[in-house]
Amino acid sequence: SDRTRFDGQSRLLLRSLLSGTSGTSRALVVFRKQQRANPESSLLGFIETLCGDEITRSEADTELLTMKPLVCLFPSLFKQNLLSFIHLVHSGLPRTAVLHLIKCLDQDSRPNPWVNALCRQLERNLGTHHEQPLYTTACSQRLKELSQHLIGSSETGGWSECFSGQTAKSESQSASDLFEVGTQRKRKGSFVHMASDGEEMGPQSKRTKMDDNECVTAEEQGAKKEMEGVSVSDTAAETPAQNSSCDALPQHIKVKDTWDQSSTDVFKVLNSCDPNQVEVLCSMLNFAGLPDQTLPKLCSSVLVLSPDLSYSTAATLIKGLLLEKVLSLSEPASRCLVTAVTSLCSRYPRPVCHALVGPVLEEKNIGPPQAELLSRLIESCLDSHYRLLVVQMTIKIAWSEAVLSIIHSLLDSQPVLNEEVFTQFTEHLVDQAPHFKKSVKFAKMMLTVLTKYNTHSLSSCLMLNETFLKKSLQAALKRITDT
Repeated sequence: SDRTRFDGQSRLLLRSLLSGTSGTSRALVVFRKQQRANPESSLLGFIETLCGDEITRSEADTELLTMKPLVCLFPSLFKQNLLSFIHLVHSGLPRTAVLHLIKCLDQDSRPNPWVNALCRQLERNLGTHHEQPLYTTACSQRLKELSQHLIGSSETGGWSECFSGQTAKSESQSASDLFEVGTQRKRKGSFVHMASDGEEMGPQSKRTKMDDNECVTAEEQGAKKEMEGVSVSDTAAETPAQNSSCDALPQHIKVKDTWDQSSTDVFKVLNSCDPNQVEVLCSMLNFAGLPDQTLPKLCSSVLVLSPDLSYSTAATLIKGLLLEKVLSLSEPASRCLVTAVTSLCSRYPRPVCHALVGPVLEEKNIGPPQAELLSRLIESCLDSHYRLLVVQMTIKIAWSEAVLSIIHSLLDSQPVLNEEVFTQFTEHLVDQAPHFKKSVKFAKMMLTVLTKYNTHSLSSCLMLNETFLKKSLQAALKRITDT
């Protein structure tokens, strides 16, 4: 239902905000790209859709239907990312739209302390909330106890000693930390990482400490500080039995080196991993969030591995590394992204077809950037066998103008189509014809099929065509009939 509710640009924002703890920064990058491509773009439609009523089942009585704002049905982490994102861009939004969104979030039947505090902070920014503090009474008491503990704690103990043996609740975070977006400060030492629902995740010795502004800086200014280092938590590697929910890496696979663009050691474990473990590895190293500038070196590190990766391992790695980047394109792919995709496609064409090309084709709202990138792969990296595979993929989906561009590239590459595939292709072409009566691209594609394959099966399509190429199509069909 989200596919029909949100337009293409809004769906990109939605996907970014749903991408975990980095959702705010990713949404900001996507939004700024959209603004550069279209200065008139606005978030009003996105907010209005989130505030729209949705029919859902009552939590108290599953038989009873009730109405709720759509935004209340999303997970808490999405709401936190959304409010943090709105905080960064609210100066360009109508005040009434932001207040309406907050009002809808207040209707949540299961309020989250973080979301509630973020709403109140946003209200303060808008000048409508002054009375209540941003933290709860329990949070205030917890802070007082912590302050007293700090006064008496030894200097060597640090923060970890203050938190040892205690279960930290999400509401115990200081209100001043709620909107620390844009700061360049890095907190050092041993931390307890908290999930959005307040559960203790465990210590992580090394993590990327890039905040939202740094992500934007990396995207807009050439990634001066692309990555300070990412590594897998030792705890997750050492206790796979306790982390079965995310298919933790086995005991013998421990990624202790940080990937600093010059080390290939972190990738040597790939041949020892099954697909689930590769997926965990991609997530832990945050491959999907890497700036484009880092991709060529990363792919070079993968390509030097010996022996080559298995199909399933390569497909999982390609999906985790590239799919989200390609789907989120709102402008032509960067040179670094093109280099990364083509280099992996040249070595691993089948995994790229199934893990990247297929999922991109299945997306209903892809545009020229995705079509241009896939056309480049077809022309420069795929041999006839894999071009035939991509043709078969196009038969299974509804066509759009972007997909037509990709099919043009396929036909121009002269794929060897057997009789069965060609029959399926022409039947699908006839089925899609009513949707493209005035499409010049569709007319050109029909002309290509008529002239290259001499088929009579498109006569019904010509009757529907309303473009200036109709006479050329009729002449081509007549030549075929006469011969």
